[in-house]
This record gives sequence, structure tokens and C-alpha cells, in this order.
Amino acid sequence: MSIWIIFKLLGSLALLMFGMKSMSESLQKMAGPQLRHVLGAMTTNRFTGMLTGMFVTAAVQSSTATTLMTVSFVNAGLLTLAQAISVIMGANIGTTLTAWIMSLGFSFNITDFVYPAFFIGIILIYMKKRRIIGDFLFGIAFLFLGLGTLRQTGIDMHLGEQQAVLDFFASFDPNSFLTTIIFLLLGGVLTFCVQSSAAVMAITMILCSSGVLPIYQGVALVMGENIGTTVTSNLAAMSANTQARRAALAHMFFNVFGVIWILFIFRPFVDMVCHMVGYDVTITKEAAGAQAFLANAAKLSFVLAAFHTCFNVVNTLILIWFIPQIERFVCWVIKPKRMDEEEDFRLHFITAGFMKTPELSVLEAQKEIQSFSERMQRMFAMVGELLVEKDLQKFAKLFSRIEKYEGISDNMELEIAKYLDQVSDAHLSDDTKAKIRAMLREISELESIGDSCYNMARTINRKVQGKQDHFTQQQYEHLHQMMQLTDNALTQMNRLMAGRKESYDINRTFNIENEINNFRNQLKSQNIVDINNHEYTYAVGTIYMDLINECEKLGDYVVNVVEARMNLRQR
Repeated sequence: MSIWIIFKLLGSLALLMFGMKSMSESLQKMAGPQLRHVLGAMTTNRFTGMLTGMFVTAAVQSSTATTLMTVSFVNAGLLTLAQAISVIMGANIGTTLTAWIMSLGFSFNITDFVYPAFFIGIILIYMKKRRIIGDFLFGIAFLFLGLGTLRQTGIDMHLGEQQAVLDFFASFDPNSFLTTIIFLLLGGVLTFCVQSSAAVMAITMILCSSGVLPIYQGVALVMGENIGTTVTSNLAAMSANTQARRAALAHMFFNVFGVIWILFIFRPFVDMVCHMVGYDVTITKEAAGAQAFLANAAKLSFVLAAFHTCFNVVNTLILIWFIPQIERFVCWVIKPKRMDEEEDFRLHFITAGFMKTPELSVLEAQKEIQSFSERMQRMFAMVGELLVEKDLQKFAKLFSRIEKYEGISDNMELEIAKYLDQVSDAHLSDDTKAKIRAMLREISELESIGDSCYNMARTINRKVQGKQDHFTQQQYEHLHQMMQLTDNALTQMNRLMAGRKESYDINRTFNIENEINNFRNQLKSQNIVDINNHEYTYAVGTIYMDLINECEKLGDYVVNVVEARMNLRQR
């Protein structure tokens, strides 16, 4: 076998993988927001969840993308883990469309049709408004060019005449259960190493179509691919949070369980699929002749695709009734990490193991910013507790927590900004670029909210440590009113961060800001009068106004966050 043929084989596999990746990414860019809306709205029960996962995965040609979107929704509280499991089951069915596309590419020479797609694609890429459609055409053209080249390379290799190859596969007893297990493990290891079940499926189709690999061993490789692809997602999820790891484990459980039950009825099930496709298992080259044998073997790519679909459909029909039990099992295996929240510096939604398409990355960054925003409101609530805390030991502990929160807010700003910087290196649509610019502004303003909260805590601490006089009852009431207004502003901000901006009334935020400004001006005038009337000392009045002014500043930062999310210019 020539070294050039091996390079041609590897190059065409690379083309195939690149084509799949480009096609999936461009489809997600075209339909990403709509698909996210569909995922959120159509998972009311296990059956609609399964159908949603199936159609979304068939649309974007990536079960990984669907799984990751689903995990993001679980983290955000939009889906329960049980609903997520049903979506993942559907994703397993949807991903079988890839095998049918590949079997189509193996059934006839499709490379002649890819060149018009390249030509139209390059024209669309240079038309900025149609660039994503051009990317999609290039992706699908690369996919089919890779498939066509693989098919031709398989023919040129004359595998059916290579005695060494024939002897290697003949050394395995086709009737042995051990042989099935060996090929199953081989499929899993290959998929894990190549990181692409599509590439291993293509190799399997070449080997089967050339008559070298018997169908039973080919099917065992396909079963191994199903397990191999879940090992990858589980390893990637190791650095993620608890719900992400549970969803990845549920995916692995689904596939491993399917492989276990199908091993008990392996031969009858494969024979049934072969009969459906019209492939004759009994034909041998010696009995029927080389031509009839190869004509029969040409159907094997369809047999593999049909098996892949039947396996996932039947497995889903069995397990969909046991989703609550699967949920309990994965929750029992993966316990939540016991860690005080204020000690948790790790981001919840952005994880090192998952670098996805820009559309998914932007979604995860938005969820992380939502978490950042909620954390800042909790930090502000602690400042309110600090103001009224009389026990010095509890006061010191609470102040220490606020200090840690301030450190967390700095880290969150840097980590999210670094992640968005990585995302912005990708080929982005104008809409996604605008989202990233807005999110960078949001995190900067949220960090300023954290600084304001810390400044207020330090001011309160300075008052306590300096053994200053207590605030008057009226001052406490005014501070409480001002902090209540500020907290209302933070609540409105978090409502926007968690919901859809189309349904948000921005005038509420502006009205609260005006109330804060007017109240601050009123208290400033009142403070001068009270000091002159010796209601309290000048030092106490200064600390009091520092807290009032910091609340007013914090209200301005809230408005800036809201304006950034609503895509309004800074005033």
C-alpha cells in the first residue's frame, strides 16, 4: 500500500471532519437563538423533550451542541435534569442523520456536485449578508468532497484483494462473542482517539463496502463509537459543575445500557436490519462471484446507518419510561461539591473543557454574567446586614465575607473577559460581535457594583473601628430607604439579565434612578441642617453621606448594565 494512499485517506478524513464542523457551526449561527428558544419552550414533558432534542440535533448536525445547550438550560434553571435527559435521548436519534448522509456519499460518486457548491459558497461569503449560508455550503461541500475522496481511496486501495488485510480480519472468529466485544472496544478507543464518531463511521463504511469487514464486526465498531463519543463528553465535563457532569453521565448510561441489551440479541437484531435494507448476509465471494459479492457489499453503508438509527430509536423507546430512575441514579453517583459559595472562585457555566461555537459560547457567557449579577445583589444584601450588626464577632465574619466577594467579582470580570476575548478570535457575525461588546461593558459595570459594595462595607467598618457615635434613628431609617431603592434597582437589573429584553420595561430602571438621585439630594440638604442643629457630629454626618453617595453611584452602575444589555448608548 503506497504512502500517498495513506496520506490521501488521512487527508480525506480531515476534510470530512472539517466539513462536519463548518456545517454544524454555520447552522448554529443561522438558527442559534431560535433553537435555544425551541429548546426552552418545547420540553414540557419527556416526549416533547425527546422530539425537540431529535429535531434540533438533526438541524445543527451536532449532538454535542444540543447536549451543551441543554446543560446550559439546566444550570439556568430553565430545564430540570429529567427534561435534559429526554432531550439528550432525542439528540442521540437526531445524530443518526449524519450516518445516512455519509451512506449517501458512499453509494455514488458525489464529488461532481461539490464544485458548484464551492463556487456558489465563495460568492455568498463575499456578500456579507449571506456569509453564513456561504460557510454552510462550504462545510457541506467539504463534507461530501471528503466522503467522495474516501470512497475513491477505498476503491483504489483494493482492500478486497489485499491478502494481509483479509488474513487479519479472517483471524477473528465471526461467530465468537469475544470478537464482537473486541471490535466494540476497538470502536470506542478509535472514537476517543480521533474525537470524531463521524470519522470512525466513515472508516467502518469503507471496510464494510469493500467486502473486507463482515457486517457483524462493522456493527460492533458502530456500537463502540456510541460509547466512545460519551467518554469524550464525560472527560470534558470533569471540569464543569455538578449538573453538567450528571447530564454527561446520563448520556453515557443511555448508550452503555443500549449496548448491553443489544449484545443479548445481537445476531437476530443485525439480521433484521439487513433484511430491512435488502442485504443478503449469506452471499460469499466464492459462491456468488466477485461482482455480485461487491454489489451486495455496497449496501452495507445503508445497513450501518439503519442499524445506528434502529439501535438509538429502540433504546430511547425503552429508556424514556425510566427517566426519573436515571435521574436518581446519576444524582446518587455524582454528589454536589460541598463548598461554601463565598469560597467558590470557579465559574459555573464557562468551563475550560468546552470551547464551542461562538453562538453557544455567547450563551454560556450570558449565563455566567447573569450569575455574576445575582452575586452582586447578594453582596449588597450583606452590606445591609453589616450596617445593623451589633455583635463584633459576627460583624468581623460578615466583613470578611464581603471582602471575599469583592475578590470574586474581580476574578469573575477577568475570567469572563478572557473567555470573551477567546470567542472574539473566531469568525463572528455582526450580531455576535455586538453582543460581545455589550457583555464586556456589562462585566465592567458589575465589577464596579462590587467595588461600591466593598467601599460601603469599609466605610461601615471604619465607623465601627473608630468607635464613632451611632447613627440616629432617623439616619438609620433614611439609609434603609436608600438601600431599599438601590436593591429595587438591582432586582430590576437581575430580572432583565434572567429574562428576554423584548419584554423588559427600561423606564422602571430610569424611574428608580431618578428616585435615588432626588432622595440623595434631599438627604444632602437635610444632613447640613442636622449637623448645624447638632443632631449628630460632623464625622458621623460624613460617614452617613459617604454611604448615601455610594448607593447613588451604585444606582448609576446598574443603569449602565441595563443600557448595555438593551444595546443603548451610554448617557
